[in-house]
Amino acid sequence: MSVDTSAGAAGYRPSRTMPLWAEARRQASRRRTQLALGFMAVLPLIVLAAFEFGGGEDDESGGAFDSLVGLATSGGLNFALFCLAVSAGFLLVVVVALFCGDTVASEASWGSLRYLLAVPVPRARLLAAKLIVALAYSAVALVVLAGVALIAGTLRYGWHPLGSTVAAEIAPGPGLLRLLAIVGYLAVSMLVVAGLAFLLGVLTDAPLGAVGGAVMLWILSSILDQITALGNIRYLLPTHFSDAWMGLLSTPVQVDGLVKGAISAVAYATLCWGIAFWRFTRKDVTS
Repeated sequence: MSVDTSAGAAGYRPSRTMPLWAEARRQASRRRTQLALGFMAVLPLIVLAAFEFGGGEDDESGGAFDSLVGLATSGGLNFALFCLAVSAGFLLVVVVALFCGDTVASEASWGSLRYLLAVPVPRARLLAAKLIVALAYSAVALVVLAGVALIAGTLRYGWHPLGSTVAAEIAPGPGLLRLLAIVGYLAVSMLVVAGLAFLLGVLTDAPLGAVGGAVMLWILSSILDQITALGNIRYLLPTHFSDAWMGLLSTPVQVDGLVKGAISAVAYATLCWGIAFWRFTRKDVTS
């Protein structure tokens, strides 16, 4: 005897379950979301205070980093660029991994994931809603960091051309467009972290394991990328083009690395998300 389970209860519409606004509001009420976004807003102010109250009389030369520090206090655009540069290597990775790795794994660790599916919410829809909201909050965190840094830096250091260690200064107008392009590229490059963290979040019930695993894989890729003996193999590493945004500071703009980096990030993220959806729609959810 066959039973038709596709009809569902009267009035039931799979497309009406798990609305994005409900998931966004739910994630916004979580303490980790509030703390992560709050820290991204406070970080530029901490950096600004460090510049204001620091000694600033270090005779030791730090090379390129010292040059970047020197440019940071020469205008709001440069200060925002500095905050993005010092955050891109680790802080942004952690924040994106937190939003994308914790969203499913935390539900499993709390034992509430099976109850969400019992509403019933289609598995693919549940996973898509959580991924979209996690990516949205990751983007908000990046925008908050850049926006607060730009406003605070402009109020303190003024509106001046965007400096560069590799080319001539860029006028404020075009400089702002370059800064926005850098923010966009960083958002695309962080898709790799989002993909890894989301996949690990589906495979494990431990949020810390998903977040920490994604961060560790990013660090491992960065370490391997420094080993020149690997030759062209390094081009396959997800972090190889993570610094390609520096091409936006040159005149003319160096787009080769940007295009390759964007393609690499989207490819890795799509692969991870595809595996995550394939696994989640087939796994036995017991938690």
